[in-house]
Amino acid sequence: MAVNEAIRLAKQHGVDLVEIAPTAKPPVCRVVDFGKYQYELSKKQKEQKKHQHSNKLKEIQLSPVIDPHDYSYKLDRAKQFLSEDMKVKLSLRFKGRQMAHTEVGFDVVHRFIQDIAAFAQPDSKPKLVGRSINMVLSPLPKSKRAKFEGKHVQDKDGEFDPRDNDADHDHEDDHDDSPVAKPVETKKPAKQKTKSSLAFLSSVLDEYELEDLREEESESSKSEGGSGS
Repeated sequence: MAVNEAIRLAKQHGVDLVEIAPTAKPPVCRVVDFGKYQYELSKKQKEQKKHQHSNKLKEIQLSPVIDPHDYSYKLDRAKQFLSEDMKVKLSLRFKGRQMAHTEVGFDVVHRFIQDIAAFAQPDSKPKLVGRSINMVLSPLPKSKRAKFEGKHVQDKDGEFDPRDNDADHDHEDDHDDSPVAKPVETKKPAKQKTKSSLAFLSSVLDEYELEDLREEESESSKSEGGSGS
């Protein structure tokens, strides 16, 4: 169809002539309402972004001797990721002598799975690979998933919260996990230091005053001796 004929047809029906595929040969156009076309296009782009968002994989690292506060924090972070349709990789790393009691790590992982059962289901059973227990959690459908009521934490691309990952990544040749005592520096209070400084200054001033008095006494004695002669 010629361009002039297409424009006339669009005006006749009270709609717009929109070029859909400008790079095609010949170019493809549609006779549509331009406002409605833009709305449908933006809706399709949002759906594509949601699909891309669901393919993201976040990692939560645990420890066999994890602190209860850290455990609850990481559990909330995992719930947040799952509520945003992200998959969560759960990993627990053993350090040094902890490899002798891997059942403790499996207990932590199974407890984590039970606590997050309202949000996700495991893709497979947790497996021990090397020094780590690994598994992936997939979010439940929105109709079956619980609502996340915790505080949402903004997570920028390329950044992470240090609490989402263990700060210490020990090498496989580590043997001793006992804490190393650090020397504690003892400093005198500022007030005591100030008092000692003032005492030193006062003693110096007293010495200067004594010298002045001695000079005055010697001068007065000389003057008295001269007058008597």
